[in-house]
Amino acid sequence: MNNMINKQLEREPNRRVYYITIFAILLAFLIWSVTGVQFNGIDSRGSTIAGNIITGILSPDLEFLFEFSDEGVPYLLFETICIAFLGTIFGSVLAIPVAFLMSQSIVGPVLSFITRTLLVVIRTIPSFVYGLMFIRVTGPGAYAGVLTMSITSIGMVSKLYLDTIEEIDDGILEAMEAAGCNTFEKIRYGVIPQLFTNFLSTTIYRFDMNLRDATVLGLVGAGGIGAPLIFAMNSYRWSEVGSILIGLIILILVIEFISSKSREKLANG
Repeated sequence: MNNMINKQLEREPNRRVYYITIFAILLAFLIWSVTGVQFNGIDSRGSTIAGNIITGILSPDLEFLFEFSDEGVPYLLFETICIAFLGTIFGSVLAIPVAFLMSQSIVGPVLSFITRTLLVVIRTIPSFVYGLMFIRVTGPGAYAGVLTMSITSIGMVSKLYLDTIEEIDDGILEAMEAAGCNTFEKIRYGVIPQLFTNFLSTTIYRFDMNLRDATVLGLVGAGGIGAPLIFAMNSYRWSEVGSILIGLIILILVIEFISSKSREKLANG
């Protein structure tokens, strides 16, 4: 038995050189990256500001946290959710035809290549830049945030939709065609049931991401709770900062829990 194992090990290629080469390349990139970053340490006021932030979280402005006017934390969180939700819905709907146009088996290689190239361009531009662009077009506010979320959602969602489309079981469609089903019936009973669950799971996952992005977009004036957060920090109103952060933490935890449970239920049928 030992001789057989030794002979098997001798026949296997020696990958030591391969692993050493990969390690050397990664180490070289690590050293190169470190040399490209300037480490200035912590600012003299950094520890004080960090302490103020922690103090603000521990002693938040409760009146601001529970104020139900259009300037309170609940309303700002609601606006952030609305921006993320509408952006996700619009982006997900627009991503469906884009995903089909990306599939070579459906539209051919030429149109698929053009669509994929356009999608790469869309995905290359950060959401922060889209936010600044739409603010110049529509003015600051939630509308610019919704447009930004819609465009940025198309890039990722259509790519995941495409993976689902490519995995469609053609045998089901062939069986339905043999049974005399028309095109509408094949789409209704053969295509949609195979796509719906994964499409919905992808949409929920994207909403989870958009909720975090919507907070960041508020920093450039695209609506949501980000703008009041940066204003409070610039004005050193740390109790208000603490109230906003507490609201965000609770919101993200709740949405994360609901999102995980929903996608888990969809995955398990």
